[in-house]
Amino acid sequence: MIEINVGDLTPDFEALSTGNKTFKLSSYKGQFVVIYFYPKDNTPGCTLEGQDFRDSIEKFTALNTVIVGISRDSLRTHENFKCKQQFPFDLLSDEDETLCQLFDVIKMKSMYGKQVRGIERSTFLIDPQGTLICEWRKVKVKNHINEILQVITKAKS
Repeated sequence: MIEINVGDLTPDFEALSTGNKTFKLSSYKGQFVVIYFYPKDNTPGCTLEGQDFRDSIEKFTALNTVIVGISRDSLRTHENFKCKQQFPFDLLSDEDETLCQLFDVIKMKSMYGKQVRGIERSTFLIDPQGTLICEWRKVKVKNHINEILQVITKAKS
């Protein structure tokens, strides 16, 4: 399985998306793409992270940037989460972990004293040419949006 690293051209991929669509990365050539992986719909940290992206959508749009969130949840769960939180961006379902493996975000985590496989909260920034230019791993939600916006602003200049 291919894993992508900063500086690599991101392989084109397709994934099922909210809104009964298919997201195809190459359709967004010419724009920055923020891909954020999160553990689970409707959990406190994931809800807060999505709300932060939602509340900053105008700033991202002004920087010619598309946002997509990805987790292993089903499209049905994603649709409910998106609607409930009024997210103005799509959520992609990665139930088979194909994208999780490509971006190497599945990690062993400790939950209630047990080791479980789960998504490590991570964000990836792809430039308009399709190159992965920045990644954030083990993301802490607070101030994360500002970090992403700063990197995009710097990359544009």
